[in-house]
Amino acid sequence: MVTELVSNAVDHSRLPSIRVLVSRPSANGIRVGVVDRSRTVPVLRTDSNGDQVRGRGLVLVDALTEQWGTEPYRWGKQVWAELKEETA
Repeated sequence: MVTELVSNAVDHSRLPSIRVLVSRPSANGIRVGVVDRSRTVPVLRTDSNGDQVRGRGLVLVDALTEQWGTEPYRWGKQVWAELKEETA
């Protein structure tokens, strides 16, 4: 999940640096956010695009996480994803 978020930011940001944020929004959850200077909001692709290797990052993020989203900033955005610990 982290690799996909960082890869997307590197591919689409306008500066050579990005910021990775890690927080705990709840006792059993973790949120990873990647901040970049691009204001373009990522879109979850619904088409398979055949055997294309690129363009499936958010599909993987969506499948692996509890939830994900985007927080727009005046100068860019943060794309974040949350993982929850399974409780028995």
